[in-house]
Amino acid sequence: MDCSIVESKKYPDFFLISTTDFFYPLVEDPYLQGKVAAANVLSDMYALGVVDIDNVLMILAASRDMPADQRRIVTKLMMRGFNDLCVEAGTKVTGGQTVLNPWPIIGGVAKSITKEEDFIRPETSVAGDVIVLTKPIGTQLAVNAREWVADEQKWDQVKDLGVSIEDVDRAFKISVGSMSRLNRTGARLMHKYNAHGATDVTGFGILGHADNLALNQKAKVELRIHTLPIIKHMKILADRYKYFHLMEGYSAETSGGLMVLLPKENAQAFCDEVSRIDKWPAWIIGDVLSAKDKSCATIAPDVKVIEV
Repeated sequence: MDCSIVESKKYPDFFLISTTDFFYPLVEDPYLQGKVAAANVLSDMYALGVVDIDNVLMILAASRDMPADQRRIVTKLMMRGFNDLCVEAGTKVTGGQTVLNPWPIIGGVAKSITKEEDFIRPETSVAGDVIVLTKPIGTQLAVNAREWVADEQKWDQVKDLGVSIEDVDRAFKISVGSMSRLNRTGARLMHKYNAHGATDVTGFGILGHADNLALNQKAKVELRIHTLPIIKHMKILADRYKYFHLMEGYSAETSGGLMVLLPKENAQAFCDEVSRIDKWPAWIIGDVLSAKDKSCATIAPDVKVIEV
C-alpha cells in the first residue's frame, strides 16, 4: 500500500522497505515547506510501523523562473527544513537529485532494512477493531483559505459565512503544525498496542485511504467512520465550497495522520499516549465491521464532527 516491501535476495529474513514522494509549494515559508515535504515522505514508512529509517535521498527542483538570488535563498531554506526534520526523525539525508523546473519542488526517497517483526503489514484487522486517527483533516481547505484572504472577491464570500481573518490564520497555523509533525510516535505505539494495520491520510482523502486499507485486509471488513476531527471553521467552508468534498471524505490532505486499526481495548490508551507525547490529540473515529460481499469503507450518515 504505502511502501514497497521487497525481501532481500541475498540475506534471508531481511526486507528493504522504501517509499518516495514530492511536492509543489503548499505554504509561503520555504523552510516550512521543506519540513512538510519530509514529514510526508517519512509518513509512508511510519504507516507500516517502521520507526527507524536508515536513509533518505532528497528530490529537489530549483525554480528557473525565479531571479537567481531568490532562487538561491528559497532552495537553501527548503533543503534546510527537509534536512532538519529528517534529523529530528533520527535519520540522515545522504544524497539525491537536483534539477531546474518552472516551479520549486521538494521531496525524497526513504529506505529501511528491516526484519518482519520491525514492521506491521496492513492486513490483519478483524471485526470488533476500531479506527484511530492521529491528525485532524481539513488541511487543503485551510491552505486555500489563507490564499483567499488576498483575493478580495473570494474573501468577501468567506466573510459572508462568518469566518474572520483570525479564524483563517488559526486554521492555517494548525494545518502547518499538523503537516510538519512526524507520525513517528504513532508508528512506535502501533507495536506497543498491537495494531492490525494502518495507512496515512493524504491525497485520496480520509475515505479514499480508508477504502484502500479495507480492501487490503485478509478478512472481509467494512471500515465505518463515525467521527471526523476537522480543523475549526473548515466545515463551514466545506459546506459552501462543496468541490473540496471534505464531508464526503475525499478532500486531499498533505502529511495527514495515521489511520490505525486497533483492538478496541487498546485504542483509548493509544490515543492517550500519542496525546501525552506529541501534545496533539488523537481520536477513535470508527469501527471495523464484518462485510458480506467485499471489503469497503463508509462514512456513517450521522457522522459526528469534532472541531479542532
